[in-house]
This record gives sequence, C-alpha cells and structure tokens, in this order.
Amino acid sequence: MTQPLLIEIGVEELPAIPLLKIVSNIEKSWKKILENYKLDNDFEFIYTPRRLVLKHADMPEKQEDQTIELMGPPVAAAIKDGVPTKAAEGFARKCGVGFEALGRADNNGREVLYFKKEEKGAQTAALLQEMLEKWIASMSFGKMMRWGSRSDEFIRPVRWLQVRMGEDSIPVELFGVQSGTKTYVHRMVSYDAVEVPSIEAYETILAEGAVLLHPKEREAVILTEFDALEAEYGILIERDRSLLAEVVAITENPKALVGSFDELFLELPPEVIITSMKEHQRYFPVFEHGKITNRFVVVSNAYTDDYSKVIAGNERVLRPRLADGLFFYKNDLRNGLSTDGLEKVQFIDGLGSLADKIKREKSIAVRLLALYMDRLEAQTGKSSAELEKLMDRAVELAKADLMSEMVYEFTELQGLMGYYYAKALGEDPLVYNAIREQYMPVGEGAELPSSLFASIVAMSIKLDTLFGLFSVGKIPTGSKDPFALRRAVNGIVRIVTDNDITFNIDDSIELLKSEYEVFDTNELKAFIIERINKSLDANPSVIAAVLASGELDINEIAKKVAALNEIVSADTFKEQFSTFKRVANISKDVDLDGDLKIDVSLFKEEAEVALYTAYEKVIHQNFPDYRTRLEALFGLKRELDTYFDDVMVNTEDEALKTNRLHTIGSIYKTFKNIADIKEISV
Repeated sequence: MTQPLLIEIGVEELPAIPLLKIVSNIEKSWKKILENYKLDNDFEFIYTPRRLVLKHADMPEKQEDQTIELMGPPVAAAIKDGVPTKAAEGFARKCGVGFEALGRADNNGREVLYFKKEEKGAQTAALLQEMLEKWIASMSFGKMMRWGSRSDEFIRPVRWLQVRMGEDSIPVELFGVQSGTKTYVHRMVSYDAVEVPSIEAYETILAEGAVLLHPKEREAVILTEFDALEAEYGILIERDRSLLAEVVAITENPKALVGSFDELFLELPPEVIITSMKEHQRYFPVFEHGKITNRFVVVSNAYTDDYSKVIAGNERVLRPRLADGLFFYKNDLRNGLSTDGLEKVQFIDGLGSLADKIKREKSIAVRLLALYMDRLEAQTGKSSAELEKLMDRAVELAKADLMSEMVYEFTELQGLMGYYYAKALGEDPLVYNAIREQYMPVGEGAELPSSLFASIVAMSIKLDTLFGLFSVGKIPTGSKDPFALRRAVNGIVRIVTDNDITFNIDDSIELLKSEYEVFDTNELKAFIIERINKSLDANPSVIAAVLASGELDINEIAKKVAALNEIVSADTFKEQFSTFKRVANISKDVDLDGDLKIDVSLFKEEAEVALYTAYEKVIHQNFPDYRTRLEALFGLKRELDTYFDDVMVNTEDEALKTNRLHTIGSIYKTFKNIADIKEISV
C-alpha cells in the first residue's frame, strides 16, 4: 500500500546562491536516504525562498518484510566436545538468540551454523523523524545560523513544518518546531498561518496566496513576461541564465517590470552599468540595436495591483550606484593610468610585489616577442623597435587599473577598465586590446586573445605565474590548485595552437628560468606535459603515442595528435593496425639510435624489394601535413603484410637477420618521428 506524502519545511528567506550551489545534492541526498531505508520511490524536490518541499505521489506505508539468512562458522569449529565455542556464542549473539536456536546448513560442502528470521518492515510514519534529521544534516550550505537559545544550526531559522501522509499529519519535530497542518502564503496576502485541509489542496492554497510553488513554473512566467516586454518596448533583454536562476530562487510571485535611469550614465562603459545592475541589484540589462539602453528589467516579488511604486523604488536604488560609478570613472580618467603603488601590493610570498611581477612579465614578453617578431611585423606593419616599445607599454599598464577607484569598487572589472582607460587616454590599439585580453582564455572553451600581440601579453602573465609559483614550491597537489596553474597551462596550449606558433617546452624553460630562484624544472616540465595530455581532445593512447615520440613543441604535439587521432578514429583502423603492432614488436630489440643501414644487395625475396621501394618513395616525398604523411606510412600495410608472409625476419643468417631488422626498424623509426605506434590502443 502507498500513500501521498508531503513534507514542507518553512524557513525565513533562503539566500539564493548557497541554495542553488547544492540544490542537486539536496535531491540526491533524499534519494539516498530513501534507498537506505528501503523506501525508494519517485518524488519531487521543490523550493521557494521560504520553503523546502518534498512531494511523493506513492510513498510505501511501510518497509517490505524481509527474510534474513545468516551463515555462521563451520560446525567443526563451533562445537568442541559437545560444548559451543566462543565463535558459536558470538554468532548466536549476532543473531540475537541463544545457541540452541541456531540451525545447520550446507555452505559450499561444509556444514555451518545457520539462522533464519523474518524481519517485519517498519512503518514509514515511524521512520520519518529520523529520515528528515539525516536529510537536514546532509545539507552543506557553508555558512550556517543559530537562532534563539538553540545550539543546532541551519541556513536560516525554521518557522513551520508540515509532514502529511495520506490524511494523517505525522508528528515530527525539527529545530524545536512541531509539525502541523498549516502553511504560510505570500506576506503581501497574509501574515497569518493558513490551514491546509489535505495534501491535494496544498498547491491550490499556495497559488491562491500568490505563491507559485514550482521553480520551473516561476522561470516560465518570467521568460513569458520578458517576451511580452520585448514586444511592447522594442527592446532586447539579456537572459543571463545564472541570474535568472537566482531570481527564480528569491521570488514566489515573479513579475517582470521595466525601469529606467538617466541617459547621462550611458557615458559609463557598458560593463560598469551591467555589473552595477546584476551584482548589486539583480537587474537584467536591456539593449536596443545592439547597444545598452538607459532601461533595465527587475523581477519583483511583490503582490499588488499597482507596480509603479516598485519600479520607482528600484530606479531610486540604482541611481546612486551608477552615480558612484560615473564619479569613479571620471576621477580615474583624470588621474590617468599608473602603476605607482603596486610596489606596495604583495603578489605571493617569495615572489615580491605586483611591481616585481610586472618586471618579470616584461622580461618574458620581450623574449617571446623576439621568437615571433617576423610574424608580428607582417601582421601589424610595425617595425621591431615599435613593437618592442608597445609590448613594454602593454605589460606595464596591464595591471595599472588595480590602482583605480573603479576596480577598487568592482574588482571583477580588472583588465577591462584598464582597456577603457587606455583607449580613452590615446594608447595604441595593440596596447589597449592586449590589456583587455590579458587573462584570456579564462576557462575551457572561453574566448582567446584576438591577436598574436595580445597573445604574447597573456602568455607572459601566465608563464610568470607558472614559473614563479613552481620556484617557491607552490605546486598543485591532487585536486587542489588554488592559483589555477592547470588553467594557466591549458590557456597557453590553446593560445599556441590557435596562433600556430612554435613553443618548445625545454627551450622555453631554458629561456625563462633565469628570472627565478633555482628550482626543479623537471617538475614543471612534467606538469606541463601532464596538462597537455588532459587538454587535447583525442584518444588518450594517441596523445601518449605522440608524447612518447619525444616531441616537445606544444603546437607540433597538437598537430600530430589531431592527425593521428583522425586516422585512429576511422572504423577500418582497428583491423588494419595489427600489422603495425607487429612492426613495433619486431623493432623492440633494434637500436633505433644506431645506424640502421639497409643493404639492398642482401634482398632475397621480391617482398623485400617491394617494401623497400614503397618505403623509399614515402620517405623521399614532401607532405603538406602530418595527416598525409601518416596516411602514406599506414599505406605500407599491403607491402608489410606480404613481407611478413614471405620473409623470415629472424633467420639464422645474421647478416640477413640484421638487414631485415633494420628494414622494419627504419619503418618504425619513421613512424616514431611523429608518434610511437606501440602506445596506440584501439
């Protein structure tokens, strides 16, 4: 038998972000508790700012009865001279009976002590108190509260509680609150508790009290109202999904409203306006013809027939924030960009100040600039002297906005404000764009710097952080990476491959290590290679095969991996690959670093001549890329198969044997210039 079950935990307003971070875990935790109590069934977890709700359509009234069978020690070990041993007595205690109640059974041909009992399933109603206590304890919101004289904690004070099963109210107590049959509706409808006559009436009573229970329904209402406002005003509302989720979590009766602010604030960079709206007020920015307008959309939780005061109130709150932003912006422009003061800002213990970091970044940037100067001169039309001066300026100003009033107020705009200030102050476009893009990419799949010049600035910053932290022993361990060094390497890999530039790991370490205290550069090299392994999207054995070739240029590694992975991913590759595995196996005893001289005069079989001729044609051909070269090498399969059928490699004649091993070893070595094929698994 099953019954509907409703659990409502009423709280003071839940903070949206902590709730959203663990919302899926809250649901998983209840599912696990149901499984542990052998009451597994479908349910809904629902939330509003003032309640956490569980709804079951078919909750079992009780656990199923169980037949428990226990096997004990062998009878030979359980009874000595007719007297139960300690092993027998221990088994009896485990079963909760005297020794006389134990039976005998066969267990894989041995007679053992045995006990069988029927265990009645407990009533669900009797288990709910314990289950809910465990559920509440599993919710890790982070910062918790205590209230009144209580010593227990929760994210917000619990004010009411319903636990209803079928037509019964189940007695449960949480945080000193006894379960009952009442709920609370929207505060602008009533401050008093409302009687809920049945589970079936629950959602109706909430809806009549201006509470839309389901988050998905609240989201749908908001998006529908966005559509209507866009059509009415001829605007485009930015639909930030994370902001939308937050707004859904803090409203019970959502209503989307359009407000406005003074056009004079449009002098501010759009990001400042948007940040003021989103971060502080949870407003949605509004655009017309691709540009931000002096309007915003607020999702109100009010319940009223006249929303004009709600709009006016939100406009009144936004104005001083934008006024502060405009004041900071004009002050910063008046003061200009300067790194004065950064010498007093500590970077990392052992690595000096931010001014010291800038000096190291400049040194790195100059060295990278020299590597790619020809390409940059062709791209920009500027001379090497001009590019050196601009690179120094870009790195010098990259962190200058940290001293600005705007970034002090809005730290997330660091770099971006430097871009706006540098642009307004007449810096070269290469400089101000590099400032804006200095931290790109900020994550997997994120936007990359738009030019090689900006890429060098971004790489210099990442490389200094990487080298610097390794030099002072702050190396990521396990899942801990507080300084995002793994992300830094991933970013370098993406920048290098996107710009199609050389970046040899060994050469780069040798080039840059003098800027830092002596440290084990092999650790850094291994870390970079491990991140390359993780960052490339390919069959892991293909990446391993390319790395085993000894290739250390990041761009070439990526190209080789892409080419080989495409071939290995083909449906026909697996059945063909056994031939090349044989090539690798035969070559394991060949000294590939030695002189693999092949004497054509020793060829005895036509298959030897055919293979050598085909191989010579491949190695003397110029290929446009790794893909076509690999295809040509794998194209030797027909000649190799005939060779293995007709030619005995390990012949007793040592001269012939060596010549044949050199032939196969040469083919393997040619493969190994791209990838060690023995590492490939398909």
